[in-house]
This record gives sequence, C-alpha cells and structure tokens, in this order.
Amino acid sequence: MADEGCPLRAGVVRTRVAKSAQLRSDELTEREESITAIKAVRLASLVTAINVLVASGFSIAAIIRPQYLVPAESVPTEASLLLAMYAAARTIPLALFALWAIYKQATPALLILGALAGVMQLLDAGIGLFEHDLGKCAGPLSIALLQFFVVYLLHRSVRITPQTKRE
Repeated sequence: MADEGCPLRAGVVRTRVAKSAQLRSDELTEREESITAIKAVRLASLVTAINVLVASGFSIAAIIRPQYLVPAESVPTEASLLLAMYAAARTIPLALFALWAIYKQATPALLILGALAGVMQLLDAGIGLFEHDLGKCAGPLSIALLQFFVVYLLHRSVRITPQTKRE
C-alpha cells in the first residue's frame, strides 16, 4: 500500500512544481512587458518633448529674431511676423499640452499629442518639399518618422501590457 501512495504523491509534487514554474514564468513575462512599457513611455516622452520644444523654439525665434530664419536676401516684414505668430499659436499650446501629458504620465494623451506632433512635422516637411529646400524637408521628415516610430512603440507596449483587475 505504501508503494501505491508514492506515485500519487510524486504526481502531486510534479504538478505543484509545474504550476509554480508556470506562475514564475507568467510573473517574468508580466515584469518584462511592464519594463518594455516603461521604456516605451520614456522614449516617447523624450522624443515628443524634444519635437515640440524645438518646433516652439523655431516659432518663438521667428517672432523675436526673424533674420535667423528668413533667407539673407529677405527683409523681415510685418507679414513675416504675422506668420511667425500663427506658427507660435499652434506650436506653443501643443508643447504645453505634450509636456503636461509627459509630466502626468498620461499615456493616452501622449499617444494623441505625439501623433499630432508627428503630423505637424510631416506637414512642415511638405512645405520644405514645396520650397525645393532639401534641408527644410529632410529635417522635419526625419523628426516625423522618429516621432511616428516611438508613438507606434508606445501604442504597441500599452496594448500588450496586462491590465489590472478591478474588484
């Protein structure tokens, strides 16, 4: 009779060990996904912050010192000041909202504002293309692609991160 109980006991131990190993594996997977999500948030925050601050800086510089941004043969006019103010009116609020989302770690807001910042850079690249200026096209296009990439990574990490159960 002792021999009959031993195989059963060994099977129970093996089942417990297997379940314990599965739990540890699940915990590691959740931890790895959590670390991936944290890295994605930090990367998206960094790229978005740089993007919106640089865009705001250019628009503010165009208001304060337009000669830094207009061609040498051009003379800054009231019209160029007006256009610079229009640029600042779109970039400064975006920067403030994006920095707020980064500070609050509001991932959904960061996704939306990061995508919007990428679209604005893409449109700026279109203006550079229209002007046949490679520098004014390549810079914003590079920033836009990088911005879209980090937004994609953030979206992907948020999607795979396990949600906590509400009880």
